[in-house]
Amino acid sequence: MKFYMMGYFEMTNSEILQVAMQQSAIDMSCNKEDYEKNENVVVISKKNPECRKYLELPFYCDLVSYGNNVVASVNPEIKEKVEAYINKYPVEHCFEPPNLHVLNDVLQEYDMRICFMAEYFLPDLNSLKKLNCGFTLKVLVQRDFEKLYTSEWSNALCEERKHLDVLGVGAYDGERLIGLGGCSADCETMWQIGIDVLPEYRRQGIASALTSQLALEILERGKVPFYCAAWSNVKSVRNAIKSGFRPVWVEVTAKSKETVDKMNLG
Repeated sequence: MKFYMMGYFEMTNSEILQVAMQQSAIDMSCNKEDYEKNENVVVISKKNPECRKYLELPFYCDLVSYGNNVVASVNPEIKEKVEAYINKYPVEHCFEPPNLHVLNDVLQEYDMRICFMAEYFLPDLNSLKKLNCGFTLKVLVQRDFEKLYTSEWSNALCEERKHLDVLGVGAYDGERLIGLGGCSADCETMWQIGIDVLPEYRRQGIASALTSQLALEILERGKVPFYCAAWSNVKSVRNAIKSGFRPVWVEVTAKSKETVDKMNLG
């Protein structure tokens, strides 16, 4: 099935997947085809100006799976140990305890820790459609975000990278902004979606209405929308599914002990 919108964009689910794999390959210093292999792959991480803008490269240890295998992008000093780890356990178990503790124990020898564990979603063009919530939705552009860098909208917008916040959809109750979907132009081909809804307006379908419309707006502009959620964030995962997104890849990233300790201070 191909997706059409106002003559601006045409792409299949398979082609969207290939775009995501190509970007992951850029981020991880590997080949796109590596994610489709049956055997695991370990490569040395390198800097790349075309990576997702929020990434800090080179990775010390980053694991990604699109379901077939594990691709690891690592520092040379830990290459053999990571390779032994991912080849010891089934693919899915490499990304969760108790097996993940084995990798973390290895990382601790180098003052590193498991830091991020996330699931990434792409739109399913057979399911993605505009959803209604009973409130007015408006498309917003960068100039509309100027006064919105507040705690209420910290998932939809990122004050540290304002220049990447390029498009949004707002939900309004009269003149009041009650929900905001924003996307950041994290790389040339893919824009990431973030959603915030005021507490008193939640559980009314606003998040899914914002997510679905913003995804359609991104596609219309010739970019691939993607959505990230922590595995434990059930509400966010439910919103992704309801909005027409499906889980496509998982990722585990290590950071320094100092970085993890700072994050744990809140």
